[in-house]
Amino acid sequence: MEPYYYKQMTRPHQAAYRAMKTGLTALESSFPVPLLENRELTDIFFKLRLDCPEIFYATGFRYRFYPDGSRAEMIPEYLLDRGKVKEHQKAMQARIAKLVRPAQTLTEQQKEQYIHDFICENVRYDKLKKAYSHEIIGPLGQGVGVCEGIAKTVKILCDTLGIWCIIAISDANPEKKIRYRHAWNVVRIGGKYYQLDVTFDNSLGCDGEIRYDYFNLDDERFFRDHEPVIWKVPVCSDGDHFYYREKKLSFTKLEDVAKRALQAAKKGKPFLFHWRGGYLTRQVLEDILKELEQAAKQKEKYARVRLNWPQAVLHVTFEQQVPGEEVTMEEANEGEQDHQ
Repeated sequence: MEPYYYKQMTRPHQAAYRAMKTGLTALESSFPVPLLENRELTDIFFKLRLDCPEIFYATGFRYRFYPDGSRAEMIPEYLLDRGKVKEHQKAMQARIAKLVRPAQTLTEQQKEQYIHDFICENVRYDKLKKAYSHEIIGPLGQGVGVCEGIAKTVKILCDTLGIWCIIAISDANPEKKIRYRHAWNVVRIGGKYYQLDVTFDNSLGCDGEIRYDYFNLDDERFFRDHEPVIWKVPVCSDGDHFYYREKKLSFTKLEDVAKRALQAAKKGKPFLFHWRGGYLTRQVLEDILKELEQAAKQKEKYARVRLNWPQAVLHVTFEQQVPGEEVTMEEANEGEQDHQ
């Protein structure tokens, strides 16, 4: 299968992409590429590394012109020296092979969830934003990553397990205090495209619990709290197969919320659900909170709610003491918009 971003390019850009891929794969200290504008070469270099996360060791480049005027000489910047790159390549190949082995016989969606859960359980967000955290060696080698490294790790594991997957990139938005680009994935499951942001889910999970607020969303729901993509990706129009709906944790009626809340309060377990009964307005939220309070009261407990408002997902715990705050607003991006 032709790499996704390569397929979108013009022929001259594809020629530069192939030249870069050949030179970088061979770990050349310099190599010729077709002469293009600096911005064009930068975009091609970036897209190549989105298509091929295994090229984790190329972090940037300089170039100089050949006298004939038809080519440029590309001088790549490598994260590590040649010997170390080869060591890390072997380590990454072994790590990926070991990771995917238990998932080989699973269905597409089970494979996707296996990858998602592996990251949520084993990778923490790197607030220091080290260079390797932007690449697969951060999550797979060090257990840390930023959104770019996490999205690249999702892609390489999906590629290995035969799931169609690409990396999507959105731009910064200073007006919303989003200072960096953000990266996530688009996957194709059962022939349909879905948005998948493992970084956002990872930022929401706590106490060993895994969240799926951004697992297989359609565009309408997903872009409630994501910026538009800078490079075109497939349209994700199927809104019926996101995680909470598939698991029957998406409710349209208050009585269903009340019933399930009572069961959870009785067992003393957390209650995580999605509201699908129209927009989650302040009034609707108040009505839901009343039902949760009633359920808690019946078991002589108090309801503590964490709310992901854009995605209408509520996480409820039933506690013996009055919580400091009845409702805590969750920020899925947790200041993580971290892209270079």
